[in-house]
Amino acid sequence: MKMLSAVPVLSAAARPLQRGAAPARKGSVRLGGPIPGAAAAAGSGPAPDPAELARTARQLGYRAMLCPQVDLKDTERIRAIEAACKAEDVVIAEVGAFGFNMMARDADERKRVLETMCDRLALADEVGARCAVNIAGFRGPDVRNRPHPENLSKVGFDLTVENVRHIVDTVKPKRAKFTVECMPWIVPDGPDSYLDLIKAVNRPGFAVHFDPVNIINSPRRHFENGRFLEECFAKIGRWIVSCHGKDTLIAGESITHINEGRPGTGILDWKIFLRGVADLPLNPPIMMEHLRTQDEYLQARDYIFAQGKEIGVTF
Repeated sequence: MKMLSAVPVLSAAARPLQRGAAPARKGSVRLGGPIPGAAAAAGSGPAPDPAELARTARQLGYRAMLCPQVDLKDTERIRAIEAACKAEDVVIAEVGAFGFNMMARDADERKRVLETMCDRLALADEVGARCAVNIAGFRGPDVRNRPHPENLSKVGFDLTVENVRHIVDTVKPKRAKFTVECMPWIVPDGPDSYLDLIKAVNRPGFAVHFDPVNIINSPRRHFENGRFLEECFAKIGRWIVSCHGKDTLIAGESITHINEGRPGTGILDWKIFLRGVADLPLNPPIMMEHLRTQDEYLQARDYIFAQGKEIGVTF
């Protein structure tokens, strides 16, 4: 979703009413965000030390992080990453594989992409990550035209089922799950769509990556997001293995524009979000994303921590 370059924090009076304050409840959520120094580019020097990354995550108050840079063939580094995370009680939330179009119209491109997805899932399984994740793909001719009518049609749905089955059946993961991130213009675009996909794929290696802001794609879902979050948890909560955490904002133009932003700058009901995640059986982590600076991530972290404290959720 489109990011706002500068978004004012809404006052309490400006925030639309949700369903009411979430009651206090004991529980724990693993929060995570980018680790400074973790994104060293391949070939630009030695890869970051896994033990140092895991220690830094804990120093920041995180109990989850993204998978550090590692090749599937580098067994020694994979074991070092897994050991470092275990020592610090930090989980690897996901192995990302974004930017690869699993619905590419060109057969050779699609084949290459599916091979990449298999490698990503195999890496997630080896390193002990909760999941490998990509979006389902798009039928438009290029990334500027990703929204396309076939994305949400039977064509897009059937291709996604076929792709997911191929990846899971090829890798046969023992620990990690393969997931497709919810998006507003492609399957899955809501809890019912994701539930249909789970049933159609019919594989234990397929699960849910939950980014609620990505599927707040109407004013009703935006303003009633607490109710929408509860609907999502009720319908697909037992399959959720990892989450993204952002905020939802709506622009004032006559044509609806719903944007994402730093937690605390919009109206997402974080109490309901945190309470719901804390209650889920698979204890999914929440990863903050798409912020510009480390200071913004720390502001978001502190806001989320404060919201959790009010309802008895620890981190």
